[in-house]
Amino acid sequence: MEQFTVRTSNRCELVPITAQIQSIVRSSGIKTGVCVVFCPHTTAGLTINENADPDVARDMVYQLQKLVPASDPGYRHSEGNSAAHILASLMGSSVHLLVENGTLQLGTWQGVYLAEFDGPRTRKVWVQLIGS
Repeated sequence: MEQFTVRTSNRCELVPITAQIQSIVRSSGIKTGVCVVFCPHTTAGLTINENADPDVARDMVYQLQKLVPASDPGYRHSEGNSAAHILASLMGSSVHLLVENGTLQLGTWQGVYLAEFDGPRTRKVWVQLIGS
């Protein structure tokens, strides 16, 4: 297993991490297989979406914050970050990527993002490769 860190700068943001993952795949020597990427945090997650236009990531964060507001009188979690926990669960903690010819197999416009919901923080991302 490999790992890297991501420093976030906002409470909520999507940070592109495709390049770091691809670098790990290349250095592993694996030509064909599966790349599992995992975020070991309860207030951050991972997603795959468009990486050509940064407005897509901004729009996603905008709508997610509308869907799950940062504060709500019904929240009971004493740390005050209930929304971050909810959003992380909605986003998910892992993505699985195919590897062919030593390269991540993503669609033309796709990229992998760390989804921060309780930043700014330094987050860990774990990468496990299975293949030959």
